[in-house]
Amino acid sequence: MIDEPYFVLTVLGVLGAGLMAGVFCAFSTFVMRGLAALPPAQGVAAMNAVNAAATTPAFMVVFLGTAVLCAMIAVVTFVLWPDEGAVLLLVGSALYLFGSFGVTVVANVPRNETLAGLEPGTAEAVAYWPTYVREWTVWNHVRTVASAGAALAYVLALT
Repeated sequence: MIDEPYFVLTVLGVLGAGLMAGVFCAFSTFVMRGLAALPPAQGVAAMNAVNAAATTPAFMVVFLGTAVLCAMIAVVTFVLWPDEGAVLLLVGSALYLFGSFGVTVVANVPRNETLAGLEPGTAEAVAYWPTYVREWTVWNHVRTVASAGAALAYVLALT
């Protein structure tokens, strides 16, 4: 079993990545479907409101805090290389840092910024909305799987 410092960090990693997997899964499975069912102007306005509300301290602590935690786990693992679970710890960290945090930065946030720049009732917003929903959701699926995979890798490292 992983020693005490690794154990605490890893349990926190499981919790953070698992929470984020749940948030992303909710968006992929029903929130985006519900928003897509709205008339485009309403969908754009609602998604812009959701994106603005998502930057609350509570959400950012979990999302960014988990990224920092995963980076810490990776660094500590590389430096001290524990006898057990090292590869799984690195896999979990990579999955979250690249598949969740990284995808958010390079795929989801730019789409959110584009959507935020559109006036909900305009022809441009109405035309962009189906593309936004499709592309954003595909990348959100990636974040869901990566976060769940990170949580799973950390759990397996604990065993």
